[in-house]
Amino acid sequence: MGQGQQEKVATSLAGAVSEEISASLAPVDAELERRYPGDPGGRQPVHTVYVPGDVFAADTIRSWGDQALAALDEHAPDAASFAAVLGLSDELAEPVYTRVRAKLEREPIEDLRVDFEDGYGPRPDAEEDESAARAARLIAQAYADGTAAPYMGIRMKCMEAPVRDRGIRTLDIFLTGLMEAGGLPDGLVLTLPKVTYPEQVTAMVRLLEEFEKARGLEPGRIGFEIQIETSQSILATDGTATVARMIQAAESRATGLHYGTFDYSACLGVSAAYQASDHPAADHAKAIMQVAAAGTGVRVSDGSTNVLPVGPTEKVHDAWRLHYGLTRRALARAYYQGWDMHPGHIPTRYAAVFAFYREGFEQAAARLARYANRTGGDVMDEPATAKALSGYLLRGLDCGALDIAEVARLTGLTRADLEGFAAPRRGDLTASAK
Repeated sequence: MGQGQQEKVATSLAGAVSEEISASLAPVDAELERRYPGDPGGRQPVHTVYVPGDVFAADTIRSWGDQALAALDEHAPDAASFAAVLGLSDELAEPVYTRVRAKLEREPIEDLRVDFEDGYGPRPDAEEDESAARAARLIAQAYADGTAAPYMGIRMKCMEAPVRDRGIRTLDIFLTGLMEAGGLPDGLVLTLPKVTYPEQVTAMVRLLEEFEKARGLEPGRIGFEIQIETSQSILATDGTATVARMIQAAESRATGLHYGTFDYSACLGVSAAYQASDHPAADHAKAIMQVAAAGTGVRVSDGSTNVLPVGPTEKVHDAWRLHYGLTRRALARAYYQGWDMHPGHIPTRYAAVFAFYREGFEQAAARLARYANRTGGDVMDEPATAKALSGYLLRGLDCGALDIAEVARLTGLTRADLEGFAAPRRGDLTASAK
């Protein structure tokens, strides 16, 4: 065939065949869109801090930041000493330490949950009523005066019979208090603990529906996290993955799955000395959670460590190394959020997160720039990889590990560009790069 001669194109199927197939798959297309809408976009906090309902105060967030800074001043007063404890490279030592201190001064907590469950325990009804009303007042005030964490809310008691009515009443008092103070804040997050059956999730959905009706709110306005703390929440008696059924039972209200390290481990009979987020039982549970949540818009959070960085410097350093290592391990497994139980955990939370994003930043930026410009390189990336690369950079920007100026300098892309790559249309992901 001569140069420039047009290729002859022939087909054998009638147009009606494609139309019939499309018609037959229309219900599947709709099901895909409903069940797997993709990541909701927006920021995911790197951690959740739990504070008992009777301890939470107007200055809790600032107090945690100040205590974390004091721990650094006492046990790692400069970049070199902090890097030596955690094994940070010379290149990372100064930028990580500087950013950690700046974060503790500016935004020490990204997500705070006032706890009315295990951290609060059983109390007289009048006392819990007052604590719930107080939590609503303080959180509403924090959002009003600009001192709130980006995300705040409560963990209520679970839907099991002995505490169900108490949990429902606490939630009602808290949400009503927020409404009376001006409305529900955008950063509101609720946590439902010890969920064992999908029917308990359905009950939470019905409860929130009734509250929305009572207060004239838009249907679906209030979402919640599901805490995975029992073996039955992973594997049902019929062999199915219960957590997948829970996500569907939430009717698009589920925002996260949070792994409960110690309750789940104890449920499986793991002895106290070995209850940790890197135990094989924990890895199994979180892997099931991760697969069940993939594509649904529900995000997965790791649990916590109960080894506190307190006491003499040697013990603090040991606890810091443990917490840093567990956080880095979780990040490598795509668990981008975890629990922190003590102000002393905050420095190593941010150190691990900042190091994770900064050490891979230049390579990720270069790969994404090549993809965006369709230029060559030693890796042939596809749309799914571009999604992962842009998501990595966005997470780094959201937490403060990266600055938009340095990302733009190395990629030539704006934040809007990154968000476009991070949330492609379904067809863009499933089609192979040609």
